[in-house]
Amino acid sequence: MTTIEAQVNRYGYVTEAIAEDIDLVAEINRLKKEKNAVILAHYYVDAEIQDLADYIGDSLGLSQQAAATDADMIVFCGVHFMGETAKVLSPQKKVVIPDLNAGCSLADSAPADKFAAFKAQYPDHIVISYINCSAEIKALTDIVCTSSNALQIVESLPKDQKIIFAPDANLGRYVAHKTGRDMVLWDGACIVHIDISREKLAQLREEHPDALLIAHPECKEDILKQADFVSSTTGLLKFVKDSPHEKFIVATEAGILHKMKQSVPDKKLIPAPGSDNNTCACSECPYMKMNTLEKVYNALYYEQPEIFVPEDIRLKAYDSVARMLELSKGI
Repeated sequence: MTTIEAQVNRYGYVTEAIAEDIDLVAEINRLKKEKNAVILAHYYVDAEIQDLADYIGDSLGLSQQAAATDADMIVFCGVHFMGETAKVLSPQKKVVIPDLNAGCSLADSAPADKFAAFKAQYPDHIVISYINCSAEIKALTDIVCTSSNALQIVESLPKDQKIIFAPDANLGRYVAHKTGRDMVLWDGACIVHIDISREKLAQLREEHPDALLIAHPECKEDILKQADFVSSTTGLLKFVKDSPHEKFIVATEAGILHKMKQSVPDKKLIPAPGSDNNTCACSECPYMKMNTLEKVYNALYYEQPEIFVPEDIRLKAYDSVARMLELSKGI
């Protein structure tokens, strides 16, 4: 085992010291060209990483970009399951992420063994799983979906088709309400979206009665019911850009505000408050914030930590993701 591999095994990322006088952005861009690498970043990572990424997007957009890129290496700045999805779609490419510790509370809420036992109770049901899940769950899934396309995918199935929806129960309830479908829901949730404070949000709305409340469907049902608009991160971005309104309360992870501010610099964007009294008075994903410029540089330089997916799992997961991409054409 090399020193770098030992660091990754112990800490989850490369801890090698970086020279203090190095221009990280310039060096990342140089290494990217040298290694024919592409950097994919989710909207929720820090702004400095979004600014140097080749592609910024939500789960669907990043999945499609991972499949389309001709790069030899993908550096996925997001969380672990996103790197897995890239590897599922592009097994011939090297996929690295800045920090293996960047997991996902929603993905972790669905252990594969427990979900397999749950699925076995409903043998006549099709499984639709939100992309925020592990490769093992995708392998147990018939069709993957994202918040961008969940409604369309459910509506594409015959009305008498029985459905298990996993792992996000809030998204599942929202889809069931919008489509009128009676679905069996796995009881999972995202800590960021369910942590939005009902009481603080009510106070914020009193302070800004002219602001529209826009929300991600991973939020709790009571917040979605009062929202003026509900959509994926990409959908929220488009709504803010196209809407004639000038002020918005944004109920999702606060990282999205960076791209929103770039798109609509003259509009007022207010992050929905989380329960914790943090410095930004907003909802932040601690896993997304594990991505740093230093870790991105080391991941590119040392090509570690690398994502691996066992081939039997990958092939089954590929089928469910490929079916989503096929059904998502034109969305």
